[in-house]
Amino acid sequence: MAKKDIKKDVEFLYGIGSLRNVGRTWEQVIGMPCASVLEHTVRVAFLALLIARMEGEKNEEKILKMALVHDLAEARTGDTNAIHAVYVERDEHKAAHDLFNSTAFSDLNTTLVAEYKERKTKVSQIIKDADNLDCDLELKELEERGSKMRAKNLPNRKLIRNKKLYTKSARRLWDEINTSDPSSWYLGTEKWWRMKDAGR
Repeated sequence: MAKKDIKKDVEFLYGIGSLRNVGRTWEQVIGMPCASVLEHTVRVAFLALLIARMEGEKNEEKILKMALVHDLAEARTGDTNAIHAVYVERDEHKAAHDLFNSTAFSDLNTTLVAEYKERKTKVSQIIKDADNLDCDLELKELEERGSKMRAKNLPNRKLIRNKKLYTKSARRLWDEINTSDPSSWYLGTEKWWRMKDAGR
């Protein structure tokens, strides 16, 4: 095992911070700003935790850790969309190794990142389901801003729902997301409805 180095730990933290500046490459096609890789990662963590609870998966610590590290290699490789993936081969294994090497978190690469990439365990499948569902949430949000991409991409997203999602809970969430209103979380709690005397 490599020696731990606090200097490398601090560099690792800066690498994570840089993910706020790494855009999702589907912006190229959608033509409007989307969530950064770091923003995507935060919601994936909560989606994964939700799916885990729906599925009765008790190891929430592992769920959260794997969700947090699932895309960290993109600090070095960047993100690729479906078109880029046809032409560009990224060495995510090397990127993850170099990012985690000699840090206090190196064990997360050798265990959780590797497990996530294999998709053989229930936990890794939950994380991948969360990763996919975040795209559907964002497509709904982009639709609110005027994007037509969700409607155009719906046949592909339905294919993902039916063939690529691993858990029954993720499929239930997909169905709910695709009939939901992205503004309902705000409109349903608006103070004028709940606080009769607000603004008087």
